[in-house]
Amino acid sequence: MPNILEVQNLAKSYDNFTAVKGISFDIKEGEIFSLLGPNGAGKTTTISMLSTLYTPTSGDAVIGGHSITKDPMAVKQVIGVVPQEIALYEDLTARENLVFWGQMYGLGGKSLNSRVDEVLEQIGLTDKAKNRVKTYSGGMKRRVNIGVGLLHKPRLLFMDEPTVGIDPQSRRAILDTVKDLNKHGMTVLYTTHYMEEAAELSNRVGIIDHGELIALGTQDELTKQVGQAETLILHIGENEDPDALAKAVSSVEGVQKADVTNNEVSIITSDAKDILAGVVGKANERGIKIRSMDIREPNLEAVFLHLTGRALRD
Repeated sequence: MPNILEVQNLAKSYDNFTAVKGISFDIKEGEIFSLLGPNGAGKTTTISMLSTLYTPTSGDAVIGGHSITKDPMAVKQVIGVVPQEIALYEDLTARENLVFWGQMYGLGGKSLNSRVDEVLEQIGLTDKAKNRVKTYSGGMKRRVNIGVGLLHKPRLLFMDEPTVGIDPQSRRAILDTVKDLNKHGMTVLYTTHYMEEAAELSNRVGIIDHGELIALGTQDELTKQVGQAETLILHIGENEDPDALAKAVSSVEGVQKADVTNNEVSIITSDAKDILAGVVGKANERGIKIRSMDIREPNLEAVFLHLTGRALRD
């Protein structure tokens, strides 16, 4: 498939801070491409440049054959944007919001009303269309937010962390909506800090951290970077010292890396079962109680930990 987007050394700086450091990647027509990284990694800044909201400090991107720096108006005809923040009028109904934003896109008349009906069905809110948005749950608001980005039938949809702060049921509905849109031909650039979302949705994943694209490929290609490594997750009590435990278990033979996120210690190892006795022994020596533990097969979070030395969920 041809590329719908080609990013070329894109960078954005603010005074003495560089938010995005010359990243390059492409997206093929018809795929879901995820930018995966922790909060503050540069995902939203990247989306803002690609959607022509921010002007790059250097570099460029070509979307549907149009440069974001030289022909931003043509780019806007190709893309749809679902921002991280809710961009709706809460005193209006879902239908009224969609009609308003459709008019902003230059739509009108019967074609706009017909398109609004289609979008309401796509986002699963036809039966709630006449309710004011202020009565909606967070997940329902985010679905209307998605609908706004779909009104003008874009070829490429940018979705910036669309499931942040919503309940599991709404999150499931949004992920299913993304997959259904893609099934019907929509190309999607999806940003997230949830490894499981990127794993479920993506044809390819770009891992971004501190403004740098540190890895790029299919999930199989990325997990091969950590070989056959497994991740052993240790869950400890709130009053325990996870940093002390991570430092202690780092000396156990077979432990490649140990990192802390909240009250969990994530350990990269080639065989989790082989190191269990040593890990438990170190915890007992320091009087740290392990409440439970999980063993995870090679995954995107293990890749991030392997490349950066810290957990994705920071």
